[in-house]
Amino acid sequence: MAEGTAPSGAATPPPLPSLPPLIRSSQRLAAFPGLTEQALRWHEEAIGRRKVVTRDAKSLATPRLWHDTVASLASTGWRMATAAAPDAPFQLLAAAAAAVGLRVQAPTASQDTLDRAQRLVRAGGPAYVKLGQFIASANGLLPDEWVEAFAWCRDEAPPLRPGVAQSIIDRELTGDLRARLAWLDDEPLAAGSIGQVHRGRLDDGTEVVVKVRRPKLLRKFRADIETLALASAAAEKLHPAARSANLSGFVELFAELSLAELDFRLEAANLVDSTAVLESLGAEHMHAPRPIPGMVTERLLVMEFLPGASYARIALPEREAGERLLYEGIKGVLDATLLHGIFHGDLHAGNVLITDDDRFSLVDFGIAGRLDAKQRAGLVHFLAAFAANDARGQIEAMKTFGAIDHKADIDTLVKELQVEMDRLEHRDRGQVTFDQLGITLGRLLQVLARNGFRMPTDLVLFFKNLLYLGSFAASVAPDADVLAVVQRILLEMLANPESGLAELLGQDAPPAA
Repeated sequence: MAEGTAPSGAATPPPLPSLPPLIRSSQRLAAFPGLTEQALRWHEEAIGRRKVVTRDAKSLATPRLWHDTVASLASTGWRMATAAAPDAPFQLLAAAAAAVGLRVQAPTASQDTLDRAQRLVRAGGPAYVKLGQFIASANGLLPDEWVEAFAWCRDEAPPLRPGVAQSIIDRELTGDLRARLAWLDDEPLAAGSIGQVHRGRLDDGTEVVVKVRRPKLLRKFRADIETLALASAAAEKLHPAARSANLSGFVELFAELSLAELDFRLEAANLVDSTAVLESLGAEHMHAPRPIPGMVTERLLVMEFLPGASYARIALPEREAGERLLYEGIKGVLDATLLHGIFHGDLHAGNVLITDDDRFSLVDFGIAGRLDAKQRAGLVHFLAAFAANDARGQIEAMKTFGAIDHKADIDTLVKELQVEMDRLEHRDRGQVTFDQLGITLGRLLQVLARNGFRMPTDLVLFFKNLLYLGSFAASVAPDADVLAVVQRILLEMLANPESGLAELLGQDAPPAA
């Protein structure tokens, strides 16, 4: 791609399609009585709620420091951290930040360091377990030792005591709404750091999943985040590496993601918006659960049950079938992201289910990425530049997000990034397989981080999904050229005049090399 294809700061990108008309025209939403009207209310109310979450996250992540930072940390309960090790909070925060692409210089991976960081997570509150989950899903960004050491955070969330989930449901649903839930499995389907999920059935026979939030969780998370903010401020005073890693910025990002995930009304809005978008794209092979009208609160979410098993647990498909799954999975996500600016924000193996007839069930929409028109245009330019091995085009695209410090030496950044892109261009056998993709993206993010690169929340989520492609490809098409699949999809989208993406790149811009 020519260097002149970078987005112009003066250009006004075309607007994103409006979601309310898609919600009104959705047949899938209309199939549930009352869901279309409720979906429109969830969509509108979520706009204000997300602004409140952003404001609260910024407030909680602002450290309230005294003159003696260490003393203030101790006064807020940080003694448990120093008991694990004086540098355990720094190592844990650095690893979690690396897990979302904000800090890719891996922390120390000695067994002693890992043991201390794990003790800190086990001794801390629910926010620390969530940090451990970030680390456990960071294949390609962290050493394997870190990922494996925190795998227990994904699998060992203790279930609620018997009767607790039932009492939450009884409190959140009353009268006729409670009577609609005709059956609830006493045994949880899954238990996580945020909530617990049970199978259920409505009185009309609809199979559902009932998700309840753990009691007193919001208060615990807020206290944990305030303590992490103090810890990051102390680390930045004591460790030069912490200052360059912008750990305080990571705590704010972590707070925003966590607070959004705690409000199930926001998840309901993500579900109906995504359902309408996927249907409008004709993505019949990819579904999100539909919430049940009247049975959603801040602490409770009742939604339809979708079949399927994690892609990590299915048998390796035949080569042709596996490559088709890889193509359709990537295309569904890229279409929703680049055409409508919305995407599932946490596509790890547990949230992507494959059915017996090779369809996708996307679950757990507690985190969703949402791009505005300007960000969507920047991302289109970035992906086209990435596919074309154009470092300068990528850097110019990132300016759209305000992700690069105005003091950064752009020429130096381009030079460093081009070295990594050239390594990708001369890949073994001309392919980028699943094991190479995470390493390559990790190197790219490391170059950007060294030069003042700061990714906003939604871009962090998108990059993390790109890294999840590695494990997805490993499960369904381990010999596929992942980058070639992405390039093919981008070319198809740009060649389609109805997509409007070619307009974003300019008429004289070839879409990819």
